[in-house]
Amino acid sequence: MNGQRAPEAYKVAADHHHGSGVDPATHVATAATTAARRGFSRRAEVALLVLRALSLVGAVMAFSFMLTAKQSGVVSVYGFQLPVSSKWSNSSAFLYLAVMSVIAAAYSLLQLLITGSRLLKNAPVIPSRRQAWLILATDQIFAYAMVSAGSAASGITNLNRTGINHTALPNFCKALPSFCDHIAVSIAFAFFSFVSFAASSLQIVTWLSSSKS
Repeated sequence: MNGQRAPEAYKVAADHHHGSGVDPATHVATAATTAARRGFSRRAEVALLVLRALSLVGAVMAFSFMLTAKQSGVVSVYGFQLPVSSKWSNSSAFLYLAVMSVIAAAYSLLQLLITGSRLLKNAPVIPSRRQAWLILATDQIFAYAMVSAGSAASGITNLNRTGINHTALPNFCKALPSFCDHIAVSIAFAFFSFVSFAASSLQIVTWLSSSKS
């Protein structure tokens, strides 16, 4: 009895699609799109878009504050008042952070545009596992690059703030407070960008673990 009803139900469904004017190929494509999105909900796709925007903001702000880090002042060494000036481009660590921030911002903007356009078209943000692995690898590269650049800049900034024990090297940040503050904010945004890249990588890992092979 059930065996006879199944073909009848299938025939009714087929007649319904035919009568409604829906192209079978379109129906198949829609079903494929739904299957591709399985394991990555709409909310997760929007979250990935937000993370792309956050990584972009972090990288842009890191570069902006680094670019404006420059100041002149006076320091005291053995009682002598010496004029000093500093600029972000004078340090290779600061230069490294600035360059990586620009590259990370460009990558984040590209991913933001791609993700946003796919969401507007109601298409899967991640079309395939191969692309998911590629995005995951790239996100990891930029995450490590940002955290390494931020760490390198932090070492120089800490030296500027504390000086060197048992030497006459002073605390330059007392004479150049604006410069040091800009550097500190730039480093903070670099780590913020790192966290955003790490979070997006976690999203991709979740998609890979829940999607079908």
